[in-house]
Amino acid sequence: MRLPGFRLTFGFTVTYLSLVVLIPLSLLVWHTFNLTFTDFINTVTSRQVVASYRLTFTATLLAALTNAVFGFMLAWSLVRYRFPGRRFIDAIVDIPFAMPTAVSGIALTTLCANTGWVGYYAEKYLGWQLAYTPTGVYIALTFIGLPFVVRTLQPALEDLDKDVEEAAEALGATRFQTFRRILFPAVLPALLTGFTLAFARALGEYGSVVFIAGNIPFSTEITSLLIYTKLEEFEYPKATAIALVMLVASFFSMLFINLIQWYTSKNN
Repeated sequence: MRLPGFRLTFGFTVTYLSLVVLIPLSLLVWHTFNLTFTDFINTVTSRQVVASYRLTFTATLLAALTNAVFGFMLAWSLVRYRFPGRRFIDAIVDIPFAMPTAVSGIALTTLCANTGWVGYYAEKYLGWQLAYTPTGVYIALTFIGLPFVVRTLQPALEDLDKDVEEAAEALGATRFQTFRRILFPAVLPALLTGFTLAFARALGEYGSVVFIAGNIPFSTEITSLLIYTKLEEFEYPKATAIALVMLVASFFSMLFINLIQWYTSKNN
């Protein structure tokens, strides 16, 4: 059954989507056509650009996986347990949402530099240099992606029926068996959604990374910074070419993750 006003609302939706998403993306493709095919290939496959791809996707994937694990543990603790300071910790989770990314980058750099509270002891006792290394990029991407996993999982965990857990215990299931066979499959779609959101958010991050990364070509230079550098040098076609590759790669990455999520939801 169609809702009243379907044509009007659908037309408004398509128009709004075109203005906000489709037209800007089409302009991205249009500017890229100013390059010849050979120049396009040379631009997007240069050693510096490929190195930025490698760092960006590797750090993004590791950050999203880290957030999936520890974000689940944090969401579980906030939903299932009552303890002093719980509301305070719950509020802290949203800080990466509210804080400007540049402020996040400066704060993380100050904390992780070799003179910072964390960076000093990490380098002195463990021999780890955190800031101005790929590790710094990973830390920044993990920081900005954590709230997506926690806030996606919390409603799913709150909706779990505790009677099912009690029934499993009555039938002799251990806590691990109850978690693995009942609880985890129920929240897996939400976990995958949170992972996808964290991955997508980190993939295009700029502000929080640019300070802590050090921006060393072939080492700590992320793709979004490289695009910005090309724009500053007025090399617009090259900037849009690199951006187009990231757009296509991001689309297929999200498509793959969403297919996994759809398959998981279907089998549950």
